[in-house]
Amino acid sequence: MKRLVDLTDLDPIFHERVRLGILTLLVQADELDFTTLKEFLGLTDGNLAQHMRVLEEAGIVAVRKTFVGRRPRTYYRLTPAGRRRFREYLDRLRSILEDVAKA
Repeated sequence: MKRLVDLTDLDPIFHERVRLGILTLLVQADELDFTTLKEFLGLTDGNLAQHMRVLEEAGIVAVRKTFVGRRPRTYYRLTPAGRRRFREYLDRLRSILEDVAKA
């Protein structure tokens, strides 16, 4: 029997469609506000807030809150540790895909 690729070490915080989208956008833009993320990803306020809370509690994103006029605006960016962990996740995913392509 062929050796199967081990997927158990993929970071579950990143290995989720919406969070992968959030992180991909933040890598490209450095910092984005809540509304922009919501529109790009086609999410509801509650759905995006839940994912951002997971990422914030894990130390992946940093939050900056400001006001534009009287309206609050929330911005997100990857922390240095979050950027490193995301890079490690992508490296592991790349390795898995290479193993599968060779099979």
